[in-house]
Amino acid sequence: MAVFVALGAFLMTLIGGWTAQRVTDRRHLVLGLAGGLMLGVVGLDLLPEALEAAGGPVFGVPAALLLFVAGFLGAHVLEHLLAQRQAAHGGAEHGDGRVPEVGLTAASAMVGHSLMDGMAIGAAIQVGGGMGLAVALAVIAHDFADGFNTYTLTRLYGNARRKALTMLFADAAAPVVGAASTLLFTIPEQLLGGYLGFFGGVLLYLAAAEILPEAHHDHPARSTLAATVAGVAFIWLVVGIAG
Repeated sequence: MAVFVALGAFLMTLIGGWTAQRVTDRRHLVLGLAGGLMLGVVGLDLLPEALEAAGGPVFGVPAALLLFVAGFLGAHVLEHLLAQRQAAHGGAEHGDGRVPEVGLTAASAMVGHSLMDGMAIGAAIQVGGGMGLAVALAVIAHDFADGFNTYTLTRLYGNARRKALTMLFADAAAPVVGAASTLLFTIPEQLLGGYLGFFGGVLLYLAAAEILPEAHHDHPARSTLAATVAGVAFIWLVVGIAG
């Protein structure tokens, strides 16, 4: 049953990636929407779950928030280290100075998140009752955003369409693999909460430092801002329905 439900997440992820691919002639709107979706996922979905599951405070600060900050700083440091390595070895950067490996790393993080989503589906179905259905609906709904963001992030950093599609299919397959893995083992809740906090920091960095500035750079239009707000509103709707 868990794997069957995860197939719904697989299809929804592909639909999200297909949508991002089809609207490339409105690139600023795609990036504005992607930034809003990522902001909504972090603030309305990941952080609340992380704060609930990651355990108590560490030296007066909730562990989830410490890991959130660590994820933000880690993404920032990784991007600069990769850029410096590219420059030192004479590697080609994307035309605007972006390093393609950063896009692949960010997309890989999205794949890891989708893997955890699949595990959440499997664990919730094992619990029984209405929990499995609620978690499954939430994951399937927001996997549209995951697919959309995975394709957008990969392409934003100058990677070829083939690589973007490869990462998209990996992201789509991840929930199925994650759900199947729960037949063998389960992840401790505290560890899962810590991961969500860290991943939330990575996503917020990408949205605030990369995607939203790029969206508004050439097209500081109201439509771009509206797309960002629509992305946040969509995640709010998904969280509200799932709750």
